[in-house]
Amino acid sequence: MSRIGKKAVTIPSGVTVTLKEGQIAVKGPKGELKRQIPDLVTVKVEKAQVMVERGGDEPATRARHGLVRALVQNMVDGVTKGFERKLEINGVGYKAEVAGDKLNMTLGFAHPINYQLPKGVTAKVEKNVVTLTSSDRELLGQTAAKVRSFRPPEPYKGKGVKYIEETIKRKVGKTGAA
Repeated sequence: MSRIGKKAVTIPSGVTVTLKEGQIAVKGPKGELKRQIPDLVTVKVEKAQVMVERGGDEPATRARHGLVRALVQNMVDGVTKGFERKLEINGVGYKAEVAGDKLNMTLGFAHPINYQLPKGVTAKVEKNVVTLTSSDRELLGQTAAKVRSFRPPEPYKGKGVKYIEETIKRKVGKTGAA
C-alpha cells in the first residue's frame, strides 16, 4: 500500500473541493484548478478531508494511487499559498523585463526573446532574478523549464539562465600552448 496514497489531504478553510464525472475541482483564494482523475483510483471528499483509494493491487493502480494524492495536495496548496520559481540570469548584457503578460529577454542572441507567459503564470524581475508565480505547480515548472531552455547555463563562464538553487559544475578552459 502506498504510504503517500493512504494519507488524507486536509482541506483548509476557504477552499472548496468538488467532484463530478471523473474530475476534481479545487477552488480557493488564489484561483481554481481542475484535473481529470484516472479510472483506476477513486477520490472521496469526507468532512474536511480528501481521501484517495485504489480499486486493485495491479502495478498501474498502485502507481497512480500515490500520484493522484500528491496531485490533489499540490492543487490544495496552490490555491491557498501558491508556488514560485526563481531563475537567475548571468552574463554581460543579459537582461529581462516584464511587459504585460510577456517576458522580454536579451540573452546574447542577435534578436530579443519575447516569451508569452501562459495564462495563470505571472513574472516579476528584480535585477537579474526572474520570479515566476502560479497556483498550478505543473504549469509553473513547465514555464520555468521553457525560460531556462532559451539559454541554458554553460560550464565555462556560467553564462545563461539557471534556477536560483542550481549549481553549475564549472570546467577549466584551455591553458594555452606550453
